[in-house]
Amino acid sequence: MARIAGIGKSVPETILTNADLEKIVDTSDEWITARSGIKERRIMRRGDKTSDYCIAAARQALERAGVSPEELEFIILGTISPDMRFPATAIFVQEALNAVNAAAWDISATCSGFLYSLYQGEAIIALGRARKGLVIGAEMLTSVTDYTDRGTCVLFGDGAGAVVLTEAEQDERGILSTYLGSGGNASQFLYCIGQGTVGSVGTGNAVDGERFCRMNGNEVFKYAVRTLVKSANESLRIAGLTTADVDWLVPHQANLRIMEATAERLGIPREKVYVNIHKYGNTSSASVPIALEEGRQDGSFKDGQVLCCIAFGGGFTWGGATIRL
Repeated sequence: MARIAGIGKSVPETILTNADLEKIVDTSDEWITARSGIKERRIMRRGDKTSDYCIAAARQALERAGVSPEELEFIILGTISPDMRFPATAIFVQEALNAVNAAAWDISATCSGFLYSLYQGEAIIALGRARKGLVIGAEMLTSVTDYTDRGTCVLFGDGAGAVVLTEAEQDERGILSTYLGSGGNASQFLYCIGQGTVGSVGTGNAVDGERFCRMNGNEVFKYAVRTLVKSANESLRIAGLTTADVDWLVPHQANLRIMEATAERLGIPREKVYVNIHKYGNTSSASVPIALEEGRQDGSFKDGQVLCCIAFGGGFTWGGATIRL
């Protein structure tokens, strides 16, 4: 079994508030807050790269874990906003850290990217193929945000979170279970064509709008709650636990109403749901590790507690992980 030995995060310094967005698009603080729970979000500066924040979060996690970069045997990065189409952004992280003994690769699973990456990292250690590794969730989604679309531009923020995985020293503490799922029947409700081959980029006549995220919010809400509930129940079942054993539900910070509806269906009290969406918005695959870092640092998450981490994203993808700290 693997355990989380250290957690780190990195977010841009620039803050975009709801009041700022009122000057850009037809919206208001009241409208945004009521529909999403978001008050502000962090946004990248011109010239920033996803890898910049991955590297900073990774260094913090390594320092807290007491692990040197040379000890890492793998680096797995969940992101849909890479530095380049190729090579993998994890390669740039490996180089910057001087993690000379680590294999490095990216995973594209939208907002579930961190949990997909954690699934792989935990399995590698549990199988005895490695002893120490780094798992990152990072996103610069403002790079694909259309600031003329008030339905999406109010949601997204940028950031990165990282965890160092090592072998668990005690069987009862560590990553107790992981679970993944996907369903391509709903891909049309949340997508970004970007540099994909279904777009016009291959013809030399790329349409600017193709680089932006597109979303059907009503459909996403329905799928999100259903898949988040399933992810929590399945990850807990695999761990041999129930919702009564959960000290904290740590959901992907997509939308406050989605999180509240999920907790209600699970029968988990609102005070056991970790929420920081008001500060960061939806940071996609970075949201769960950022929440893990903040909850650990602010004293919410304590040794021995059971955390149920869940996420969903475009595709759709979804997943869960049950962790005893």
